[in-house]
Amino acid sequence: MGGAAEYPYPVVYGKENDVEADVLILGGGVAGCHAAVSAAKRGARVVVVDKGPVIRSGSGGAGVDHWHGACTNPCSTVSPEEMIEMTLYGDYLLHWEFGNGITSYILFKESYDALLDVEEWGVKVRDVDDEFKGAEFRDEKTKLMFAYDYDARHCIRVNGGAGIKVAYYNEMKRLGVQIHDFVTVTSLLTEGGRQGGRVIGATGVSVRTGEFYIFKAKATILTTGVTAGMWIFSTELNGAASSHGDPNDTADGTAMAWQAGVELTLMEKASPMPVSGGFAYPMYGTGNAHNTWYACTMVDANGKEIPWVDRDGRLLTTVSERYHDAPGQKAFFNGPDLPYEIRSPRLIPDLPERIKRGEYVLPLYADLPSMPPHERRAIWGLMVGHEGKSHIIYTTYGKAGFDPDKDMLQTNVMPPDRYFFYPYWNTMGPRQWREGPGGGGVFFDWDLKTNLEGLYVAGTAGYAGGNHAGSASTGRYAARKAVAYADTIEWLPVSREQIEREKARVYAPVTRSEGIGWKELRAGLARIMQDYCGEYKNEETLGMGLQWLDSIRESEAARAYARNPHELARVLECYSRLTAAEVILRASLERKASSKALGFNRLDYPQMDPPEWTKLVTLRLEEGEMKVGEHPVDYYLKAPYASSFEDNYREHCGP
Repeated sequence: MGGAAEYPYPVVYGKENDVEADVLILGGGVAGCHAAVSAAKRGARVVVVDKGPVIRSGSGGAGVDHWHGACTNPCSTVSPEEMIEMTLYGDYLLHWEFGNGITSYILFKESYDALLDVEEWGVKVRDVDDEFKGAEFRDEKTKLMFAYDYDARHCIRVNGGAGIKVAYYNEMKRLGVQIHDFVTVTSLLTEGGRQGGRVIGATGVSVRTGEFYIFKAKATILTTGVTAGMWIFSTELNGAASSHGDPNDTADGTAMAWQAGVELTLMEKASPMPVSGGFAYPMYGTGNAHNTWYACTMVDANGKEIPWVDRDGRLLTTVSERYHDAPGQKAFFNGPDLPYEIRSPRLIPDLPERIKRGEYVLPLYADLPSMPPHERRAIWGLMVGHEGKSHIIYTTYGKAGFDPDKDMLQTNVMPPDRYFFYPYWNTMGPRQWREGPGGGGVFFDWDLKTNLEGLYVAGTAGYAGGNHAGSASTGRYAARKAVAYADTIEWLPVSREQIEREKARVYAPVTRSEGIGWKELRAGLARIMQDYCGEYKNEETLGMGLQWLDSIRESEAARAYARNPHELARVLECYSRLTAAEVILRASLERKASSKALGFNRLDYPQMDPPEWTKLVTLRLEEGEMKVGEHPVDYYLKAPYASSFEDNYREHCGP
């Protein structure tokens, strides 16, 4: 009676498992799974490793409702070349001038092909049951359905997106891909165990049994996702993390890449943190008119409808007009503060002022019942029902009796000056994030190869990473390059010395019976980032942050203990966060200018985006010493590369 439950798995610390692969994929999210299938179809022996269950892991594990950048679909009116021209300096895919043209062009060229892949594997992409027959957003010939821009038709609604990872998983199993669930990867193995050497595999630890894995590979693809959750952690704030992101995104890939000598960039990039839980409402769970809810009618507390305007301020009088381009506009994207060329229709931009004057009365509501039936069911069902974690919103509200044909959803009340871009993305003070597309990560070339031989990157592990479709597209592309490389090289032996060093490091917490627990360690690291790498930075605060991280490394981290393999995995995540935090602070010190494009504010260097700082600052380790470098933001169109996207793509994309 009473007491703690017995640990449910056998504990076998130190037991070694040797696994060989032609192509080793670290991370079983969308990018990793698409890479695995692509590589296996090319005849490679493929191994996928993930700390969660691959069947549902990753930031796309809960689903996807819309598939971006599908320019080559038969209904699209914009080409990849037109898309890259429109978006190179201004949309949410490329994040202004610091975006990456390589992954974006791959997206525009291969997104639709990647979607056809998942359709072949069993995902219901089209309106095959004619549920939306006659809808303005549906193409009657192909039965494809489109989101947002009904003229350009470059973004496809995915009819069965909630089950997409299950389809990936089943296809991998059918092709004989070896999947290692619940194994956290701890380090990259390199030739001779040297920092900067060719990558020849990785090490891992089972989060259930504690046994050790030695993965040997000819080629490795890093798809571990983004560096997430660095600023916020509290066991009392339920769900205080990115509403899109997998909670297993814990900087492991960033840390192991850094320690191996991989070049990182844009680690200083910052953005307001979208969170759910705590002081915020569930994402997509309150009424709004953006993203998944675009372009829902909004009314005030008295039922007064809020007008919509196009990019030129022209009043839109029908719901249909909200989904069409302005006169002379080629295409638009849904998102806040976009440049004029690609700005979508939106609610009147002076809404905050009108609220202050009393013209509209808070609170506001999303008026689903007044929407045309097809649009209403597309928002509440097709979109909310499949957009990642919003499926929970859809099912929970439905069980509670919410009826979109009769009920409205209130918009959470925020200060009027912040009101109507993304009101459901509450922030909790001056925290910053890198959880989503466009953040810092691994630097790469047109082959999606890193500076280390044998190591490729796909998805959001690479800097300026994209969305679900971008992860799928770069995964299938990186696989082609990795397989071609693996076919040309011989096996190299792993360094036993490197393995023993790593085993000593990862098992140290289980040799202690008391000390600091993982929750305290993670909370302390988050506090350092909040206090010393917040919204406004200067050299003194960043330097103090590094001092505190050194102190934690020498004291609390060195005394961290784990009572079982589950806790060991959580401690190892804290070690990864500690490494990533140091890289972020050092990158912030190296950028001696402020940048609106990067959300980066240096109080001691207040000039915003001076021309000489419109560049990528890179960091890497060489023999334990940090090396700082730089690249032009458009390095992908500079020598030794061709000067056009199409020429580079044709030269590097592979068969």
